[in-house]
Amino acid sequence: MQQTLQLNIIPFKSPVKEITLPFSIGKQQGFYGLYLDDEVKELVGDKMSNLEYLENKRIYTDFGTPKENSFLLTIDIEMHPKLALHYFKHLVYTYFRNGVAHIMQRNFTDDIEVWFLNTEEKRNGYNLYDKFTLKVNHCNVTEGFELVVSYDGTSRVGSKSLKEMPGFNTANLHLVNSNGLVRGWEYLDPKEKLHLDKIYPIIGNKLYNTYSITYELPDNKNRYPRYFKPINEFYEKYLNNDTFRAILPIDENGYIKNYTATVDNLTSVSNELQFGTNTGDTPKLHLKEYGPCEPVPAPNNVVFFFIYHKDSQPDYELVKSYFENGFKTHPNLQDFIHQPFFIDETQNIVFDSLLHPVEDIYKVLKLRKKEANTKYCAIYISPIPKYDADKTKKGIYYRMKEMFLHEGYYSQVIYKNNIRKWDKETRQLVQNQFFSLFLPNIQAAILAKLGGIPWRLVKDVDDELIIGVGAFYCRTNKTKFIGSAFCFDNTGRFKNFSCFGQRELSALVGSIREAVETFHKSKPKASRIVIHFYKVISQRELKPIMDMLYNGLNLPIPIIVVTINKTVSKELLAFDTSSKDKYMPYSGTYIRMAERQYLLFNNTRYKPNSAVADKEYHFPVKIKLTSTHLELLEDNELVKKLIDQVYQFSRMYWKSVSQQNIPVTIAYPEMVAEIFSHFKQHYIPEFGTDNLWFL
Repeated sequence: MQQTLQLNIIPFKSPVKEITLPFSIGKQQGFYGLYLDDEVKELVGDKMSNLEYLENKRIYTDFGTPKENSFLLTIDIEMHPKLALHYFKHLVYTYFRNGVAHIMQRNFTDDIEVWFLNTEEKRNGYNLYDKFTLKVNHCNVTEGFELVVSYDGTSRVGSKSLKEMPGFNTANLHLVNSNGLVRGWEYLDPKEKLHLDKIYPIIGNKLYNTYSITYELPDNKNRYPRYFKPINEFYEKYLNNDTFRAILPIDENGYIKNYTATVDNLTSVSNELQFGTNTGDTPKLHLKEYGPCEPVPAPNNVVFFFIYHKDSQPDYELVKSYFENGFKTHPNLQDFIHQPFFIDETQNIVFDSLLHPVEDIYKVLKLRKKEANTKYCAIYISPIPKYDADKTKKGIYYRMKEMFLHEGYYSQVIYKNNIRKWDKETRQLVQNQFFSLFLPNIQAAILAKLGGIPWRLVKDVDDELIIGVGAFYCRTNKTKFIGSAFCFDNTGRFKNFSCFGQRELSALVGSIREAVETFHKSKPKASRIVIHFYKVISQRELKPIMDMLYNGLNLPIPIIVVTINKTVSKELLAFDTSSKDKYMPYSGTYIRMAERQYLLFNNTRYKPNSAVADKEYHFPVKIKLTSTHLELLEDNELVKKLIDQVYQFSRMYWKSVSQQNIPVTIAYPEMVAEIFSHFKQHYIPEFGTDNLWFL
């Protein structure tokens, strides 16, 4: 299948062969700090004393004329291209700051953000600004310098300054536009407040009520055209002119087009999944058609019962009828998951209290005796949504999950407002006709929780061990960090997992090491360990974990770490310009964007005529590879296999029959860590370590 790829990257040449810049010791406002690594120290030489080297980690420049006590460094562009990047960023920043951009800032990675007033979208009390990020790279995709242009959506900025709004509650301010620069209000220089007429609120969530802004549902339609158009217009309006090219000589053709140099494609075999009687590539169609890959394993006796509030009797009757008889085009539960749906209504629990259901239900469950060789599955119809704004109410969902887990019950939660909807005309609750879309997801998750396998990868089992590791901040005071590790074989079969909360980073590192070593003991013949790693902690906190994974495990086999950026890439994009209405590259396309770094397009556009749902126009994920044996990553076939694993493991998500673009190796650790952070107990019982109760 042919596609024509355009990258959001513009090559450019250096305008000079060398640059001479003044540097000073000691931080100064408005100056750029250059880290004193070995390359910089070699340039500085004896211009700093040994004591100054010990006392300073950076030297500073404003890229201007020499100051008192400054010293000059001459940087050869060809010999020191990474140092030259800082100078080029300065040139770009200065160009846009001199009356081109309306608002600017340097983001947390020191790239340049430029904001422009959106004159087409009018709002009452505030303005919309289109945001773009400019990043300067060297030898990532091309063999020279590159300017990356990404579109970052819009932000709201108040149309009145603080001077025009006396009595404004500044406690709700986070960021402000101060004379065209994005500033943090809390750290704003007092001198800037001498000009309140030039300070405008940037509207975050806390200011929504102030500006009468209602929360908007995310637009799940294809985002590729909505990003392709702005970055092309940005180039034509702000970059494709003699003034900018005099500063930075960008390629006359603009963005890289017809790109093929580092592009490769996974084969269509990667889309194939094994169901019960056949293979397919679309769970929402083929699970119903071919049945599950493996129905519920022994013990085969499963007893279902319902738990619901007394006002949810009609909801219970509806769900029960759907499970017994099906609904619209969706079959009954037995025909869908190939497990008899036996409901013991004598075990149903109907509770009265909306605020204290856990205590009432626990009193019943703890007195019950379970039959041997029987699985018990509670269907809990929740009157409270999982993401209720009220923390007390929201906590009931998590306490219910924890109770089922510790009492040894499988469970599935269904939110009652998805079962029936309020009808404005009849002014009463009526059957939700769209619940047929929820049923496949609910029942596939039930099957997986009971130990069945809805579908798996079409692969022969080998001796490779794949472990998903996550490291997260905890949202409660119970612990500071949460880590989790999931073990899979190469077919995507889930084995077991560990989850652990720790107050100290060193303890988290130790827990992750112990989990990985335990998984290895369970499969001692593994030829290598592949770790899919996802983190939501800082780079500083990440380092000891990565050091341990690379150097601290002391296992006799190679370890390959695949770091997956779950925040889908908007920074680096490719567009298929041969598909004018879609622009999304074919699923399985991957591009090397830097050394051992790749961009993977993971969606459902398999063929030119593929029917892609709105929510399946996924942006690519970023993948970085490293290993205890780096020479392994020089093998292109192995690299392709590692990327293929990320791609295929995203198809093993059993909480939904819709295609995901994030592999379960990082999705599952995040899911269980989020739930575990709300638990009162500091551990997960043995019952919960080998089943997918968190789906």
